Amino acid sequence: MDTPDTTRTHTPLAARVTPAAAVEFEVRTLLATDPIAPITALLHRAYAGQLEQGLAPLAGRQSIEVTRQRCYRGQTFVALRPGRGSPSGDFADRLLGTILLQEREDAGFPPWFLRTGVTHFSQFAVDPLLQRSGVGRALLDRVEQETVSLGCTELALSMAEPDAPLRAYYERRGYRVVQTWQWPYTNYLSLIMSKPVTAAAGGS
Repeated sequence: MDTPDTTRTHTPLAARVTPAAAVEFEVRTLLATDPIAPITALLHRAYAGQLEQGLAPLAGRQSIEVTRQRCYRGQTFVALRPGRGSPSGDFADRLLGTILLQEREDAGFPPWFLRTGVTHFSQFAVDPLLQRSGVGRALLDRVEQETVSLGCTELALSMAEPDAPLRAYYERRGYRVVQTWQWPYTNYLSLIMSKPVTAAAGGS
């Protein structure tokens, strides 16, 4: 469930990541015809920094089949460069980021995720070479809009507690810590963070 660090500056991977220029892209719902392998590869690249720290986020090491299962246990959105159709190679070249809203899974959920009026996102990733280009912000805007359309008022997430820069990233966007949680498939304590979302704020 945890989300990757898009602001880290203290790992070798992040040292190679510099603010990217704005790129043209669209955010749309994942289609049944879209290939899953490029999404898995993107997740592995985006979460590599946490793996280098000795953390074990599921998205950074999951198989293509696990990605497929997760993508269809909620509403997946992808950020793509403009292009025609979505054949496998074209989709892989165009894919910039992804995010998953309202994932359902077998593991028990933190109580905050189960509260009335709360949605949550996971499997959030932007290609490391294109972070700070507006892609992540657009994906977060989209799930905020969807949260409002569902009649909910809080959008939550789970992140690795040891990753202080990632916590700061979300705090700058209005998220606050509401509880901690231990997922059965990670080797660290997670912070559950949440922010109020209103019709005026959605897509801000």
